[in-house]
Amino acid sequence: MKSAVEKVSPTRVKLSVEVSSEELAPRLDAAYKAIGASVNIPGFRRGKVPPRIIDQRFGRGTVVQQALDEALPEYYTRAMQENDLRPLGQPELNLTELPVEAGKDLKFDAEVDVVPEFELPDLSGIEVEVDPLEVSDEDVQVRLDALRARFGTLVGVDRPAAEGDFTSIDLKAVVDGEEVDSVTGVSYEIGSGTMLEGLDEALIGHVAGDTIEFQAPLAGGDRAGQTADITVVLHSVKERQLPELDDEFAQLASQFDTLEELMADLRRQAEQGARLEQGIQARDRLLDKMLELTDIPVPENLVEAEVHQHLEQENRLEDDEHRREVEESTRKAMKTQFLLDALAAREDVQVGQNELVEYIMMVSQQYGMNPNQFAQQLDEQGQVPAMVAEVRRRKALATVLEQAVVRDTEGNPVDLDQATGDEPEQATAEEPAEDTDEPAAEEEPSQA
Repeated sequence: MKSAVEKVSPTRVKLSVEVSSEELAPRLDAAYKAIGASVNIPGFRRGKVPPRIIDQRFGRGTVVQQALDEALPEYYTRAMQENDLRPLGQPELNLTELPVEAGKDLKFDAEVDVVPEFELPDLSGIEVEVDPLEVSDEDVQVRLDALRARFGTLVGVDRPAAEGDFTSIDLKAVVDGEEVDSVTGVSYEIGSGTMLEGLDEALIGHVAGDTIEFQAPLAGGDRAGQTADITVVLHSVKERQLPELDDEFAQLASQFDTLEELMADLRRQAEQGARLEQGIQARDRLLDKMLELTDIPVPENLVEAEVHQHLEQENRLEDDEHRREVEESTRKAMKTQFLLDALAAREDVQVGQNELVEYIMMVSQQYGMNPNQFAQQLDEQGQVPAMVAEVRRRKALATVLEQAVVRDTEGNPVDLDQATGDEPEQATAEEPAEDTDEPAAEEEPSQA
């Protein structure tokens, strides 16, 4: 087999392949045998039909077609590998010469988008600038408020519902007279915005026992975006009562004996969180700088196909402004993948099993799935290689980040070992049960 490559564009090639009649002969023999074994021809035993009889009965074209159905993918893959090409998507095949007569060669062309070639710059010692490390009293207060909320209790109130209250509601959504979704006894925090658009405004000012009706667009399901008639029955209204800020609260909510010690620890956590944000900012700005330094072409037709699919799923094909945003993010995502894959290849980055398992566990938590079930699903869908590739890209970026010179905008060096460390969890006591038979949040209805 011989092959030649013609560059159609920086991201697309035309592959011309020629397979000699001698190399193709075993494929044709196998096709003759397969056809002979599947037909009944008077005077011949099944599987013993001579090739000339098959040609007379079915035509040599039928034999060639069966042979090529199995052989073409293999020849194409071999040609791509021999020319060190990495395809993106399916090829456009054009059979230019078929062996319709004995002794003739097979020739075909294949046009396909490929991973582009580009030159990686020297990235050692690259300089990155991040924002200064700042921890305000407000940052500490946010953490304190969250901790108090964890140890607060929900108490029923005899007044109209207000923002921040927890309610127990029944909800029903109807479109064109058809009930499309309903839930009963669901707990909802007014102001959280986690359910239907307009639900917060509908609940505020009402008391337990009220039935409220309004209209809202559905956020999910087959009827997403359609306006539904919503009926809400408000069963109860409760407010969260927070514990007093004193030494007793510190002992209840943490490992510390005094409120002063707890506040100092919350400030330390806020500082560590700020360092973590600094590390994330350093990584993101490093990647942006790497992309600026590297000229990476992208396959335009793949960009357009991905953008169209994205907008079609959102039912926003006519939204030109959103199209430009999606196109920009799609281009950046493709360039990032090409860049990090090339960097991983240059640095010979390898992925260990423990690293893969750790990444799968992290992603499974983001999806709220059991890690074992998530891993099994990835395996069944053939997505494990994609997970390996993603871990490899992350490690490649980390190798550059380790060598980068990172300073804040005031010129102070940033210690990435501290900035990229995991934020420690606060040691807290076991949380008390809330004074309510309702959880603070429930799973929202699928359509609403």
